[in-house]
Amino acid sequence: MAQLDAHDRIEQKGLQPLRHQVKGAVITVSDRCISGEREDKSGPLAVKLLAKYNVDADVRLVPDGIDSVQKAIHCAIADGARIVVTSGGTGVTPRDLTPEATQPLVQVRLDGIAHQIREYGLKNTPLASLSRGIVGITQRGSKGVLIVNAPGSRGGVKDTIAVVGPLIPHILEQFDPETFEL
Repeated sequence: MAQLDAHDRIEQKGLQPLRHQVKGAVITVSDRCISGEREDKSGPLAVKLLAKYNVDADVRLVPDGIDSVQKAIHCAIADGARIVVTSGGTGVTPRDLTPEATQPLVQVRLDGIAHQIREYGLKNTPLASLSRGIVGITQRGSKGVLIVNAPGSRGGVKDTIAVVGPLIPHILEQFDPETFEL
């Protein structure tokens, strides 16, 4: 069976693709990547996968921690991102604080999507249930930004974008129906 590309999956699910490119941001949260101990592979993968959904993003690398993650999210929003995907910091180690950093910035949680991401990931690994990532929007209306916490693994990023990607057009249309009319 041939693998479907992003646009085929969107149409197959009865969803409409974005008609134009939208600005996004990917924030890799990792002390080990910052120190040079490990190469960031999840951030660039997220950028590549988001591009299939017409989201133009770049990668920002920050250390674990509440302040560093919040500052990076604020900067991404100030730079015009409508979608912010974080990668890493969703586990249970003492430095995994990405959900705690994200929560105060989210006005409306989308717990159904976060649950769907974990369920999708469980098809590939039992470790998916350890992710505490949240999904939500910063505010209702035309200035809303979608924030998604993905696990720091390549598999976790793939699973997250596979679930969220097809929903992006509909979520953005909810923010601003005139700009993102489907």
